[in-house]
Amino acid sequence: MPSIAENIAAIRERIAAAARRAGRNPDAVTLIAVSKTKPVAAIQAAAAAGIQDIGENRVQEALTKLPHSPPDLRWHLIGHLQSNKAKLAAEHFYLIHTVDSLALAQRLNRLAQERGRPQAVLLQVRLGDEATKSGLSPTDLPSAYAAARGLPHIRIQGLMTIPPFCPDPTDARPYFRQLRLLRDALLTDFPGDQLPELSMGMSHDFEVAIEEGATYIRVGTAIFGER
Repeated sequence: MPSIAENIAAIRERIAAAARRAGRNPDAVTLIAVSKTKPVAAIQAAAAAGIQDIGENRVQEALTKLPHSPPDLRWHLIGHLQSNKAKLAAEHFYLIHTVDSLALAQRLNRLAQERGRPQAVLLQVRLGDEATKSGLSPTDLPSAYAAARGLPHIRIQGLMTIPPFCPDPTDARPYFRQLRLLRDALLTDFPGDQLPELSMGMSHDFEVAIEEGATYIRVGTAIFGER
């Protein structure tokens, strides 16, 4: 069985190949190692192999790992954020990928003001009409963004999505492309804004996501093995 370091090296090669196919610089893609359910030892091994960004789905699970992990890691919240966990998330996460409502954006803005430090976030968009997934609908995104961009203590860096699972990764391409086009439409409507980040793509489809413009890919199984 390959080691975590070997898995990361193989994924980086695939990232570079996908970026070249799209005429992109591989350095424009950040690999987030998703450590959900994995022990601290796995995070330490990933960090030793050059990983700087760690993704967790749950605030509480991340807090059990943070004190025992390398101090210079950037932690990303990639799971649904309940309002009652927003304060803890704002205190410990470098980037919150899953802001799925204006109300949550407003709460994070208040918390960031109290803390005296702006909070970086992504707006989560629900594509594919899956009722079990969180996120703003494509039709609600423009008005939510218009309101949230005026909040002075959060920094909207871009968009995030979790598309429906497609056994054939190429079938996810329309969802990734749609997220990119939604971002581009916002930039057209709000000239001068900057939304550089697109968080999309996981273990089975990250190469297609990169071809469609992903800047953050969230990879767990392909690094750490099955949960």
